[in-house]
Amino acid sequence: MLCGCTAAILGAVTVTSIHVATDKRSVGTQIDDKTIGVKIREKRRADPELRKKTHISVTSMNGIVLLTGQAPTTALRNKVLVIARNTAEVRQVVNEIKIEGKTTIASRANDSYISGKVKTKLFSKTKLDATRVKVLTENSNVYLMGLVTREEAKAATDVVRTVGGVVRVVTVFEYVADK
Repeated sequence: MLCGCTAAILGAVTVTSIHVATDKRSVGTQIDDKTIGVKIREKRRADPELRKKTHISVTSMNGIVLLTGQAPTTALRNKVLVIARNTAEVRQVVNEIKIEGKTTIASRANDSYISGKVKTKLFSKTKLDATRVKVLTENSNVYLMGLVTREEAKAATDVVRTVGGVVRVVTVFEYVADK
């Protein structure tokens, strides 16, 4: 049993090491992004009303925070926005929280399925480095975040628009100079 655990841990370390080595962000920025996400999620969970009544996903890339999901009222959405904006190292908050009831488990499962299809098509049909783009799907809307050239952004967006089940593509890219 212990051997299996060791292998799993070593595999996770290897994958993380490869990701860190190929990511265009500095290691410090990658750590900051992970920390930002954890802090926002912990503060949201600490509020009983937010924890019970909202479904919010937090994604951070290079200090830009993308908030997606649902809140039943503007007041609850604004509480989450204040938490995100007051979190250290956050440069910008992109608010995509909809004022509506939480999505169903079936809808979330479909979103995971769409994300898988998007990732497969995106990285097989473009020359884009998979470590430079984050894909998140919420209620069949696909969000793309990352550090890319304008050409890569256009190619990625064009490919994602062709994936079955995608209702809308939202890009939250930061642009880097062409190679």
